[in-house]
Amino acid sequence: MPSETPNGSGRSRRILVTHTQIAPSAVALLNAHDIDVFFSPPYDAPDVVAARARDLGVDAIMVRQGKVNDLVISASPKLKVIVKHGVGIDNIDLRAAAARGIPVLRSLGSNSLAVAEHAIALALTLIKEVLPLDRAVKSGEWPKPTFIGRDIAGSLIGLVGFGAIGRHTARLAEALGMEVSVYDPMASAAIAAAGYTEAKTVDDLVAAADIVSLHCPLTVETRHLIDARRLALMKPTALIVNTARGGIIDESALAEALAEKRIAGAALDSFAAEPPPTDSPLWPLGTLVATPHIGGVTTGSARSMAEIAARHIIDVLDGKAPDEASLSHADTLAA
Repeated sequence: MPSETPNGSGRSRRILVTHTQIAPSAVALLNAHDIDVFFSPPYDAPDVVAARARDLGVDAIMVRQGKVNDLVISASPKLKVIVKHGVGIDNIDLRAAAARGIPVLRSLGSNSLAVAEHAIALALTLIKEVLPLDRAVKSGEWPKPTFIGRDIAGSLIGLVGFGAIGRHTARLAEALGMEVSVYDPMASAAIAAAGYTEAKTVDDLVAAADIVSLHCPLTVETRHLIDARRLALMKPTALIVNTARGGIIDESALAEALAEKRIAGAALDSFAAEPPPTDSPLWPLGTLVATPHIGGVTTGSARSMAEIAARHIIDVLDGKAPDEASLSHADTLAA
């Protein structure tokens, strides 16, 4: 089965990448360690991906896009490791992997700055009303006589999560003159050391912030962390940015809040379902900015993600213990 061909041939080990490409440097690294690389188009149905994995007899899967469920994980009896080309593992069935003793590893630190840059870009697009103004001018309007913009400097950005991405976002926001408040109960010491205000609860943070920016993983505890109740706590002038995972926001509640002008705007780079449905109630809303989960996809980050993922695969296939810091655990993270 598949029509795809490996980069190189005749090597003793094989991996399947759930995409049409990865950085050439990562392919070369894998090839140099006796590993052939096969590709599976993004968002193919799990049964199609499973058939490829089974027919190839893959030793590892590098996950970029699409669901890797129990059907895929059980397809090849040779499978020894699954690695995410990135850090978000909500599209991998961790429990199915754990049941088979297959470690799931993340490419930590590979795209942190790129995602932070995208979060700030989305925040600025919202606060400066770039898209509404663009649409007005292109439709023949000239809103200059009545338009009054908002200041970036002095705005309070509230960050949920203070891992690598959150820290980069805080630094970039501070450089623009924003005040920074952070909620992360696991990072109190780091927040204090950086000189930022620590919000004691999510409720406190969303109620005070001019911009709420999400930088936490999707877990059992964080699913729908931003729900109708918390959206109601936000200022009517407040904005929300999500470059983390779609399930952290209740999208139905967000659509209602935007439609009723209970908050001023939202920018989403990730969605509960990807690709999202074409009839989403979010699409008609002029105060929503949407990008297709590409915050972490830049030339530099793509190379870094692929190379880190490739090294994880090489280490496990060579018999080394998986990197503990990069392991994903089924009991804490939601698939």
